[in-house]
Amino acid sequence: MKFQNGAWLMKEGHALFSPKMLYEIDKAKDCITLVMPTKGFDLQSVMLTVKVSAPMPEMLRVQVCHYDGVDTSKQPKFELNLPETSTLNVDENDKELVISSGSLALIVDKESCAMRYERDGECITTCKGRDLAYIKTDWKGDYYSYNGDGAYMTCHLSLDVGELVYGLGERFTPFVKNGQSVDIWNEDGGTSTEQSYKNIPFYISNKGYGVFVNQTDKVSFEIASEYVEKVAFSVPGESLDFFIINGPTMKAVLRRYTDLTGKPSLPPEWTFGLWLSTSFITNYDEATVLSFIEGMESRQIPLKVFHFDCLWMKNFHWTDFCWDSNIFPDPEGMIRKIHAKDIKVCVWINPYIGQRSALFAEGKAHGYFLKRPNGDIWQWDMWQPGIAIVDFTNPEACAWYKGYLKKLMAMGVDCFKTDFG
Repeated sequence: MKFQNGAWLMKEGHALFSPKMLYEIDKAKDCITLVMPTKGFDLQSVMLTVKVSAPMPEMLRVQVCHYDGVDTSKQPKFELNLPETSTLNVDENDKELVISSGSLALIVDKESCAMRYERDGECITTCKGRDLAYIKTDWKGDYYSYNGDGAYMTCHLSLDVGELVYGLGERFTPFVKNGQSVDIWNEDGGTSTEQSYKNIPFYISNKGYGVFVNQTDKVSFEIASEYVEKVAFSVPGESLDFFIINGPTMKAVLRRYTDLTGKPSLPPEWTFGLWLSTSFITNYDEATVLSFIEGMESRQIPLKVFHFDCLWMKNFHWTDFCWDSNIFPDPEGMIRKIHAKDIKVCVWINPYIGQRSALFAEGKAHGYFLKRPNGDIWQWDMWQPGIAIVDFTNPEACAWYKGYLKKLMAMGVDCFKTDFG
């Protein structure tokens, strides 16, 4: 999110509060806490508390907080592999505070509050001046008229000349992210827009370090877009939590990042092969599908998976897990023919149930759908008339939904694809 109006001004109604002094240093065994007022000694001063820890070698965690009284216990969180042991080292002299984990170090200038991250003494990125800040977007000039809404935390990290940024999850924009604004928020926007289905608040630099923003809220990134020599990330609320992950190679960054966040299991070998989809073809049947497969065979293009997109089900009935009998009178026979060619079958599903689906009444009767605050089932008309969304926080709803997937697998379906990750 962009808060500035050019290099010197803030947007109208916005106020920025950045550390002006390092007032207090609190050292503990596994972390160090920096108390940083934004206005010096003043009765009306915002104060930021910066907690730095080292959960793993070559990794530093920075947690910035304004108001610590915000209850975050019920907010969703990423599951992280955080060891009980710490790799934190702290050195201090009259001018600087050095917080390190292996060859990665954060050096804090005691006078200016400038922060620079180094690897074996070489600077990889900096955060200084107004780069770390608490933002108020409905500021009227004084604390008495401020109602506490519109609060954000933001951090800018410098980019070097020729430095390139990659990552941020599934994206359909240019591979190099420099110059882009990216909001980390999963949306069903198709594959031809800036929206995407699998957003991840992690980026990697060709200088051999990565940044993971440990927030499940909407994280906004400005990658050399608000300031051409900086990456900015901001989150709504009163706190910010991010990790700086050292390499020195990009491969080592990814290994350490997945050490922290978890590594995926290795999918079956066939999943790495070529997939062919009906995509959004609205008129196809068994003969069409087999002609597609035979077309690939005639061109000697090896095919591993054939995917049936949404219209394998009857329109207005998504999702009912039932093949449209008017088009596919013998789906099991068709699947056997595809399997005989050593090709797997995938079908498109989604976590919503249309009002015309045979499952709607069943889900409604058992309370398996998300509800509005007044107790009504949440519905809208996007994609299918009157869809309701399955409440996957309800274990019984999960078991109900999985039961229908199992029936499709008994039939011979090998895997499923959804637009919602």
